[in-house]
Amino acid sequence: MLDLTTENITENVQIANSSCSDRRVRYLFERLVVHLHDLVREPRLSTEEWMAAIEFLTKVGQTCTDTRQEFILLSDILGVSLLVDAIDHPKPKGSTEGTVLGPFHTHEAEDVTNGANISTDPQGKPLLVICKVRNLAGQPIENARIDVWETDSKGFYDDGNFWFKAIVPVPYPIPSDGPVGKILGTLNRHCYRPSHMHFMFDHPVYDPLITALYLKNDPYETSDAVFGVKSTLVVELKTVQDKGIAEQYGVDVGCALINYEFVLVTKQEAIDMRYRNAEAAMKAQGKQMQYINGLPVPDID
Repeated sequence: MLDLTTENITENVQIANSSCSDRRVRYLFERLVVHLHDLVREPRLSTEEWMAAIEFLTKVGQTCTDTRQEFILLSDILGVSLLVDAIDHPKPKGSTEGTVLGPFHTHEAEDVTNGANISTDPQGKPLLVICKVRNLAGQPIENARIDVWETDSKGFYDDGNFWFKAIVPVPYPIPSDGPVGKILGTLNRHCYRPSHMHFMFDHPVYDPLITALYLKNDPYETSDAVFGVKSTLVVELKTVQDKGIAEQYGVDVGCALINYEFVLVTKQEAIDMRYRNAEAAMKAQGKQMQYINGLPVPDID
């Protein structure tokens, strides 16, 4: 590895990394080096810009705490989080699409029963949420666990239906007091997320689903700071008009209402689709594929 130049440095780094015995790790670093070197070569990166990038990433790490993950926030605002979810949890037509997890989800939420009021905010506008959970064949899915982000509360259901009381979500800013917020300012981007409510579904047979419902006509519907909105997840906020329905669910007539049906895919359906998509992506690179531990690598050995 003598006489290294801008033209041959990439090839030489690849040679140095080629002895890695883990083929997936070797493949990931091969692609990382190619794209990272191109990021330097194509815009002719300066030493000052290189150092600024290192200092920025250092500050991102220093900003992380037990309750704040600035690296996930960075991934979110660059669209990486959504891309990873879409690739790792592909959704066939007719199923509910996934969206970003976000940097502030907690696993220390309170368990509540079906129909509970999961909001403790007396200032919020009351909301009734009525949902169904089905598979692609239209059959109800029982015994799933649901995590609702808006209130950091969890619910259970056993008949393919669940409902709860909450408050109408409102737009809010992602943290902008750290390095990620500074980057948004540099890019002349706002830091707001549209009104939404997160849902996560967990079931032993079905592929995990992390998704959210977004309110139609929100001012940030088409400019979400973390690119989470998908048209199939945009819902119209309605109101409870029927007195019998209001009495059944213990709310007032005129209460805000969200009604939605979630459609999950089985783990095997997701695995099969992930394989097909990976094979197509590898073929687009002009390579044959092998699958090792459920992950694609080029078939070159």
